[in-house]
Amino acid sequence: MDVSGGSGQPRSGDDRPAEDAADPTAPATGPTDHRGPGTPAPENTSEQEGSGPPTPRPNGTPTEDGPADTPAGAEQPADGPAGPSGRERPAAHGTDTPGTPAPGPVEHDQHAPGTPTPGQHHSYAHSGIAKGQPPGPRPKEPGPGGGILMGRPFGVPVYVAPSWFLVAALITWVFGGQLDRVLPELGAARYLVSLFFAVAFYASVLVHELAHTVAAIRFKLPVRRIQLQFFGGVSEIEKEAETPGREFVLAFVGPLLSLVLAGLFYLAMKPVEPGTVPGVLLAGLMISNLIVAIFNFLPGLPLDGGRMLRAVVWKITGKPMSGTIAAAWVGRALAVSVLIGLPLLNSSGVLGDGGTDVGGMDTVTDALLAAILAAIIWTGAGNSLRMARLREHLPELRARTLTRRAVPVENDTPLSEALRRANAAGARALVVVDADGTPVSLVREAAIVGVPEHRRPWVAVSGLAQELTDGMRVSAELAGEDLLDVLRATPATEYLVVEETGEIYGVLSAADVERAFVRAMARPAP
Repeated sequence: MDVSGGSGQPRSGDDRPAEDAADPTAPATGPTDHRGPGTPAPENTSEQEGSGPPTPRPNGTPTEDGPADTPAGAEQPADGPAGPSGRERPAAHGTDTPGTPAPGPVEHDQHAPGTPTPGQHHSYAHSGIAKGQPPGPRPKEPGPGGGILMGRPFGVPVYVAPSWFLVAALITWVFGGQLDRVLPELGAARYLVSLFFAVAFYASVLVHELAHTVAAIRFKLPVRRIQLQFFGGVSEIEKEAETPGREFVLAFVGPLLSLVLAGLFYLAMKPVEPGTVPGVLLAGLMISNLIVAIFNFLPGLPLDGGRMLRAVVWKITGKPMSGTIAAAWVGRALAVSVLIGLPLLNSSGVLGDGGTDVGGMDTVTDALLAAILAAIIWTGAGNSLRMARLREHLPELRARTLTRRAVPVENDTPLSEALRRANAAGARALVVVDADGTPVSLVREAAIVGVPEHRRPWVAVSGLAQELTDGMRVSAELAGEDLLDVLRATPATEYLVVEETGEIYGVLSAADVERAFVRAMARPAP
């Protein structure tokens, strides 16, 4: 049953076949419904493959697969299926759409290790040693996990992660050991000087990150936050650069600023006596910023040099994916080189005085540091490949093809009656409308599950509905990152999908979007 009308009147959806519609009653990895609205399913449809409502029996008793008055889209309660499969499959307008509507920006091509989750954003992570920030959906404003808010330069929040205190303590201890040999007269005060050096070094890292931030703002790319953490910092840029030239500039400005800082500290050393505290601090900051610049210029993802290499290959081939693949494999080669080469360089005295330990670090510590660096680079390169593959699929993932067929019901409609109408129409969602037919709320899928079958005739749908806000109205024309941005701006379990004319197209479920994202991640890039 299609319920349609003029502008603003709900309708149950279109009659074109759904593409890869996610079945909300099945596990995320289960089969999906490829039939159009109201298309009968085979007689022997099983629970695992069915998501639509069954044909109601005259006496209202449940079918083999579940209660006759349970709508498609309802999840199964502990004592039995709530979203029965049956003769009539519901319509789902869907195909694969990336991301989950969970709060948070998208992360692209990040510079560090982590497991990609629905939605990702572009991170420039830096340090004199390594970079790292896992991608994933997060709130627009980071919660407690973001660390301590230190300020908002250029309107971008800067956070210090708890892991920073660990590395700051490590730097204080190592640099303090060096000061004991150079300035033994300091005594215990050397650790206070070392702590100052650790703070100054991370201030330099912050300047490095701010260079990326300013360039991103100049290119009108939103920056979610900067975070200082273990092994450096990360600038989380929410959009991909539109051209290889911008990509190159965005990556290049960070290590360039580190080089400039190294030069400034070198000039500041000139009038200072070498054997003094200021002289040692300035020399240490010059060397550390030089290491940051050189390390980040290495031409492999997830480092800045890798993004520069990606931009060059992108420009030559015209294909961003080709650039990502080339830079990622160079990054993996760098990881192996660091794992093997760094301990050898230290033991051979290339980085120090003969066979003596460098910075008080013995061979075991050198090997451990090399292993951490190699793991960060290798994992970050792999993440860059996965994120690039996801972006390749973004254009084909649309709100219109994921939308579920819906039927309108009034506020005081009993749940059992609403479910009967949904089953009869082959619909998978319920929209609560007022007397004029204007939608006011959406019946939550999870709420239906919590109502026992024998209570449904006495429970009104209004008690199970979530009031519609402006952010919960989604255009049927949205696709890819535009769709994800809208969903993340207003986290919810269901969204009302509308045509440009204002006519209701159906309901978009967050669970369907998440499953479509998982499938998009699993498919190889075209």
